[in-house]
Amino acid sequence: MSNEDKSAKEKTIFGKEKNPSSIVPRKLTLESPLKFRCHPGVRCFTACCGGIKIVLTPYDILQLTRRLDLPAHEFLHQFTQPTYLENTDMPGVMIKLREDDNKCPFVTPGGCTVYTDRPTACRYYPVGMADFHEGGSRDAAGNENTSQEEKFFFLVREDHCKGFEEDKEWTIREWRADQGVDVRDEMNKEWLRLVMRRKSFGQQASLSEQAKRMFFMASTDIATFRKFVFESSFLDTYEIDDETIRKIKEDDVELMLFSFKYLAATLFGAKVLKIREEKVKAKIAQIKVRQDESVMQSIKEYEELKAESERKKTEADSNK
Repeated sequence: MSNEDKSAKEKTIFGKEKNPSSIVPRKLTLESPLKFRCHPGVRCFTACCGGIKIVLTPYDILQLTRRLDLPAHEFLHQFTQPTYLENTDMPGVMIKLREDDNKCPFVTPGGCTVYTDRPTACRYYPVGMADFHEGGSRDAAGNENTSQEEKFFFLVREDHCKGFEEDKEWTIREWRADQGVDVRDEMNKEWLRLVMRRKSFGQQASLSEQAKRMFFMASTDIATFRKFVFESSFLDTYEIDDETIRKIKEDDVELMLFSFKYLAATLFGAKVLKIREEKVKAKIAQIKVRQDESVMQSIKEYEELKAESERKKTEADSNK
């Protein structure tokens, strides 16, 4: 792969890109005007579907596996490759580009073959959103404080894109509604907050391998997460009401949203799931047993050292 191709492959259309030169330095609101249209008649049609890094959210994966009628593990193997999310150690996946032309596997000269179920990243372009709320603030209960979110929008205007020369005019709000971004934002919101919260911690601590595996599984394979919930001791450990159990057993979207709560609780200690009282007591008793065993072991070791010291002293006295 040439240096040019490598550089292009580092670009991302998930709200921002590494090279800021194509970002128009102006804050936009939902009511800001936008003159843009993309369609097969535009000279650059599908040009933006190559040389890019398209990170997939859990909802993206869920919709694409439904569209392609593939189990998650097969979809991941065939169409994605591993990546890390937003400069963190949280594992995720991105679309695996075709080797022959470095383009998305779902794009053809006639357009996107999964257009109505295309990833969130593709829906944003060319309107990016900046969100300065990164999960550092929590309320008294330990839950994330979302009241001070600061969002604004901006344009990504690349030289090759001719969509800005079209005569279609609308507002940012109308564009987002047309692209189905609002629905995706709602579906992705809590998952993205997990990533942003992790990002805000910096590099001072790393996730355990077990935590990484759980995050990856819950984020990419909802069928396996369902087995984890219903075929392990999960429901014996957490207090989950019957209505929620019914929903997550039957509805993949509800299960996905529930998985975000579970990850928030296990990774960051958010008080969104309650452990059964008997499990808490059992854990405390287990810890106490371990502590008692540790104390007894320390006493035993001390007595052995003391006995050994006295033995050596006796031997020394007898040799005088």
